[in-house]
Amino acid sequence: MVIMGRIFGSFGVLGWIKVHPYTEYVESLLDYPVWWLDQGDGKWLEIKVVECHVHTKIVIARLDGCVDRTEAILLRDTQIAIPRSHLPLLSDGAKNSYYWSDLINLKVVNLKGEELGKVIGLIETGANDVLQVENSKGEQKDKKLIPFIHQVIVKVDSEKITVDWGLDY
Repeated sequence: MVIMGRIFGSFGVLGWIKVHPYTEYVESLLDYPVWWLDQGDGKWLEIKVVECHVHTKIVIARLDGCVDRTEAILLRDTQIAIPRSHLPLLSDGAKNSYYWSDLINLKVVNLKGEELGKVIGLIETGANDVLQVENSKGEQKDKKLIPFIHQVIVKVDSEKITVDWGLDY
């Protein structure tokens, strides 16, 4: 399963939900008529999307069986996923193409082998994407923004991202 977003609240009184998408394009969630909701312990509930649309930078949706505000509120903080097999193939199997969700939680290390932290998110700036990297040191959290460009990103594999980036940047 690929996590595509998170339900963060209800919308109105008729069971609509508000979704924060984790996708590069907000409208990407609209392509899937069925979503899988995280039930915990690795269990997923397949549910039909009755209606959905983009509302500024979020998605508003009505799910089958969710008919009032009370039911919508119960879904708050639920992760939404799609089976990987339902995602479109990356362009011509390009080795430098990635789904953002594949980068989340990867360890980031520099050329000296120093660990900079883990990817906690990505930002689309228009010019290029930017990795949000967080390194927890005790109670202190250090956050870095690292451009996702070929001059900085040396290698991406299933366990880590190697970057040409210093600890003090």
